[in-house]
Amino acid sequence: MQIKLLTIGKTDNKQLAELIANYEKRLKHYIKFNFDIIPDIKNVKNLSIKQQKEKEGALILNKISNTDVLILLDENGKELNSVDFSKYLQKHMNTGIKQLVFVIGGPYGFSEAVYAKANGKLSLSKMTFSHQMVRLFIVEQIYRGYTILKNEPYHHQ
Repeated sequence: MQIKLLTIGKTDNKQLAELIANYEKRLKHYIKFNFDIIPDIKNVKNLSIKQQKEKEGALILNKISNTDVLILLDENGKELNSVDFSKYLQKHMNTGIKQLVFVIGGPYGFSEAVYAKANGKLSLSKMTFSHQMVRLFIVEQIYRGYTILKNEPYHHQ
């Protein structure tokens, strides 16, 4: 299995980008990981929120294959602790899927078409975080999940 993190817009904060790159590098020891960035939509001032979500949704769906398992990072998703998230990763690996795709949407969330295609939703917290910070948090949690599965000392319980 491989994991793809799909996001809308680049990470503007240099320090966050460096931290994300650090965890991406660490992850390569465990699994094939791909960070795929969809460029921000231009001229959003001329679009309604629904139109913006639909345009972003079309771009997201163009990056997904029919065999991918699509998990949306969504404020209304299921919350897991780190150990349960590692079990969640293991469960997906055991099913033999080719690619697990986590998606961080744009500022207004996802279009109905993306929700319809999704295989699940996860929430990192009841709190609201910037989309750029969520990128770091999910990459770190994927890394943490694999260290838990390998019984490595990164995670303390």
